[in-house]
Amino acid sequence: MTEAALDRIAAENSRINAFRTIMADQARTDAARPATGHGLDGVPFAVKDLFDIAGHTTLAGSKMRVGGPPAEHDATAVAKLRAAGAVLLGTLNMDEFAYGFTGENAHTGPTRNPRDLDHIAGGSSAGSGAAVAAGLVPFALGSDTNGSVRVPAALCGVHGLKPTFGRISRAGVAPLAWSFDHVGILANKVRDIARVLDTIQGPDPRDPAASTAEPGPTLPGLDDGIDGLRIAQAGGHFATGGLAEAFAAADRVAQALEAARIVEIPDSDRAGPAGLLITSAEAASLHLDDIRNRDNQFDPHTRARWIAAATIPSVWVATAQRFRRSYQARMKALFEEIDILITPTTPFAAPRIGQSTIEIDGKELPTRGTLGRFTSPFSFIGVPAMSVPVDIGGRFPMGVQLIAAPGKDATLLRTAAWLAERGISVS
Repeated sequence: MTEAALDRIAAENSRINAFRTIMADQARTDAARPATGHGLDGVPFAVKDLFDIAGHTTLAGSKMRVGGPPAEHDATAVAKLRAAGAVLLGTLNMDEFAYGFTGENAHTGPTRNPRDLDHIAGGSSAGSGAAVAAGLVPFALGSDTNGSVRVPAALCGVHGLKPTFGRISRAGVAPLAWSFDHVGILANKVRDIARVLDTIQGPDPRDPAASTAEPGPTLPGLDDGIDGLRIAQAGGHFATGGLAEAFAAADRVAQALEAARIVEIPDSDRAGPAGLLITSAEAASLHLDDIRNRDNQFDPHTRARWIAAATIPSVWVATAQRFRRSYQARMKALFEEIDILITPTTPFAAPRIGQSTIEIDGKELPTRGTLGRFTSPFSFIGVPAMSVPVDIGGRFPMGVQLIAAPGKDATLLRTAAWLAERGISVS
């Protein structure tokens, strides 16, 4: 399996630019180890280029880190996968420091969408989405701060899970915004995501944000179906600001799940901007020295945003944090009435590489700033969310987002499995 995967990467990676580093020798060594008896024995995988791998420098998509000291330990999630027999093949391309939605990195080049090489793969976990979509690996790890797993999953036509905040340790993962960052999983098959989640979830003293409770497994209940689930479709903010195909895909899933109820969540148009403002402030504080002294070494796509982020007034951040608490309370009340909420994942399918704007409802909008319209509102409140690919007859499948209450990751996965079993979602 490892040799076959390395052969695929050698044949395809130059076209799509998914891998940043290919660790062939290490992979062969791992593949030669005795079996563990776990369901991941011998299964190849790759990780976004911000996960620590012992003996390798964690580059995080930046040229600033080239030549830096190697990591002393694997990230917790990587270590758990390798201990379960999975074979790490390398690291994957990404937006610099995970601060982007398109996967167009000025240092390493854009990651191309395997479904059409002239189009983006989405970001910031661009290589993760492209590597899975191209069949280079059956699953990949990414990170999701405001949609960075769900957006590439949607644009590349694969499944992508952002679990409940703290369910997977972030120890050994280069941060963007510490109160938002999640480790996420991308795969073609829902069952693969469940198996990986069950392997890497759980408490970790190395990550203060990690849950101290041992979460239950999700794989055993994957085929339990959707009987008894209260499912609704989001209206208002989540039914505007996108192209027709985004809403058609969400409608198809809602019809399949018999989600007759439409719910509107007040102030959702403020949730995304509030989340992005807090993200920017937290990220700028981590990179402040480089913003002051080495700003010319940043990717030009992010340089101006870093400088602006470093000057955000504290009163804005405080206001956004107050809104964050009120929005979280509102969503908690909603999830006392429903189990699953349906929205589009992105407002449109994969744009062309270099496409800076998109026309929606007669308005020219920035591509980068619009891609996270439907994912950002659920990131900063920590609820689990998953993008499932739905074929509505276009060039690209459209991502549809399923959202549940904190801790209800298993409910998301069995709903996604039900859709895949009936051919509503594709791989």
